[in-house]
Amino acid sequence: MNLDQPHIITFPSHGASNQGFITVAECEKAIPFTVERVYWTYYTPNNIERGGHAHHELFQVLIAVSGIIDITTEDRAGNKQTFLLNSPDKGLLLPPPFWHTMRFSHNAVLLSLCNMHYDEADYIRSYEVFKASK
Repeated sequence: MNLDQPHIITFPSHGASNQGFITVAECEKAIPFTVERVYWTYYTPNNIERGGHAHHELFQVLIAVSGIIDITTEDRAGNKQTFLLNSPDKGLLLPPPFWHTMRFSHNAVLLSLCNMHYDEADYIRSYEVFKASK
């Protein structure tokens, strides 16, 4: 599995439309790291852009467990990609150090699976610092 570039992961799902589904995300299988932290973001107005940062070391898998979330990533060379999370059986592997922004549909819920505990020092919150660092 490529850990250098953001990309969509499809998780195995089981079930049927008449009984519901279960989707599985196991560490070291679909999730290429051990999950150390889980958080979710919700009730984000659709006119708000979230994110606006990068990380030095943090790997994440981002999943829209409800609703639709547009995520734009950018590398230090200025190459941008946009990913549409619109199904709970798909996630975006987001490695460091990609700048990212997110837009949420009404009532979207974002689940983030992270490889490390929260560390403010891992955040790059200035776009200029992000672009200037190597």
